[in-house]
Amino acid sequence: MKRIFGEFAYGDGPRAGCWWDETVTAPNWPSLEDAQTADVAIIGGGFTGISAALHLAQAGVDVAVLEANTPGWGASGRNGGFCCLGGSKLSHGAMARAFGEQATAEYEASESAAVDLVHRLLTSHAIEADTHSRGETQLAHTPRAMRHLRQEAESMEREGIDPQLVERADLRQNGMQGSFFGALTRPEGFALNPRKYLFGLADAATQHGARLFQNSAVTALDRRDRGFVLRSAQGEIQADQVIIATNGYSSEDLPPWLAGRYMPAQSTVMVTRPMSEAELEAQGWTTAQMAYDTRNMLHYFRLMPDRRFLFGMRGGLLASPGVEQRIRLKLRRDFDAMFPDWAQVETTHMWSGMVCLSRNLVPFVGPVPEQPGLFAGLCYHGNGVAMGTYSGRLLAGLILGQPGDLPYSPVLQKMRKFPLGPMRRVLMPPAYAVLAALDL
Repeated sequence: MKRIFGEFAYGDGPRAGCWWDETVTAPNWPSLEDAQTADVAIIGGGFTGISAALHLAQAGVDVAVLEANTPGWGASGRNGGFCCLGGSKLSHGAMARAFGEQATAEYEASESAAVDLVHRLLTSHAIEADTHSRGETQLAHTPRAMRHLRQEAESMEREGIDPQLVERADLRQNGMQGSFFGALTRPEGFALNPRKYLFGLADAATQHGARLFQNSAVTALDRRDRGFVLRSAQGEIQADQVIIATNGYSSEDLPPWLAGRYMPAQSTVMVTRPMSEAELEAQGWTTAQMAYDTRNMLHYFRLMPDRRFLFGMRGGLLASPGVEQRIRLKLRRDFDAMFPDWAQVETTHMWSGMVCLSRNLVPFVGPVPEQPGLFAGLCYHGNGVAMGTYSGRLLAGLILGQPGDLPYSPVLQKMRKFPLGPMRRVLMPPAYAVLAALDL
């Protein structure tokens, strides 16, 4: 594998202390051994890969998933659990200028459809994933940001959406007290335990015949006369078609087309001990809403059903034990500044993982150009619960030749290269510095 971060980023160090590991037992998938065959092989056992496997298996396709580590090891088993609108980092106007109004409308419809898809999967497969929150709340970190939220609320109302706008003086009575200047709640979305959701999808996929393999990192992907051969340390599998579903843990050479087209970025999360009702009242945060602030370098947070508080932010730009420790200290400092009445509440768990960005700031979902039978879905910009699930469903439909009833915008079908190739990470520090300056 050819990856652009150091080995520490892809080891167990960053995910050590992940709270989700303690909430559900991981399934014990076998490892790939010997020579096997499948109609479709999927590289990556996260939301995208497992969703694709489930939908293909339901259609009678012989499908195998190759996960490099253990189930839930990657971003899908260690993220913040926000099932919400998102996937792109472009505004409506910027997307319309780049892709046109129709393609933009189709993309925006796909974000809503993605949230609905997760809800349907939870219901139809009876997956218990500790869901809560009615929509998603954005909190203004400056008075200027609050003015923008008021304008956005007016725009949503003109579009027939029913938002909830809360002014600063009313935050406490709405259970949202902190260092904020107001809030806007959108009605779509909910929070969940991502690991329970992922394993529920995996159980459904296996029940329909999908084969799921762990500790089976693909070390080579070669084309054969009919299809592909995927090799791991202990075995190989020949498949007619292949889906790449590795997101922030992708490799430059699996396939070579990916080289330079994705940018991994770290995100760090902490969870407190369960808090008493008195502690929650003291701070004034009692809502079950999942929330994030208006910063470009945003924080995301929510009170979970067991009264622990989850708080996250973008992580460091380097990967080493020292850098990991420093970003964890910064995360706690930011938490204390935003919720000062909880400064003495202990952090019990803290971890980090990779999200994935694209140069054109939108996900990619579709066929790999000039590689018949090869597909990919990645780059969800930190919103992979819904959009990753949706991408898996879209990819399954493309393979089946049945696009189905889901919007499939042209926005999702292009993926440009970053400048500087394997050295592209040097673009991140100045980009982060500019975004942080804009947050002031």
